[in-house]
Amino acid sequence: MSRRDEPVTITPYRDGPLLVRGPFTMLDQDGAEIEVDRTTVALCRCGHSRQRPFCDGSHRLTRFSAPGAAEQRASR
Repeated sequence: MSRRDEPVTITPYRDGPLLVRGPFTMLDQDGAEIEVDRTTVALCRCGHSRQRPFCDGSHRLTRFSAPGAAEQRASR
């Protein structure tokens, strides 16, 4: 199995970033590639990182709160 055949996983960490593992391509909103030199990156969810879209740990200082699992949707 080549690196490109490996699955990409995205894991939300409770009160923290999204961890992306595996071979992936990241694009900005205009479709330009964002250079990523690792196969595992942490993406900001709190909006306070100075390295967006990457996490710099700012969520700890801002007391960001988010579940680590999928949120349950209310039944209608």
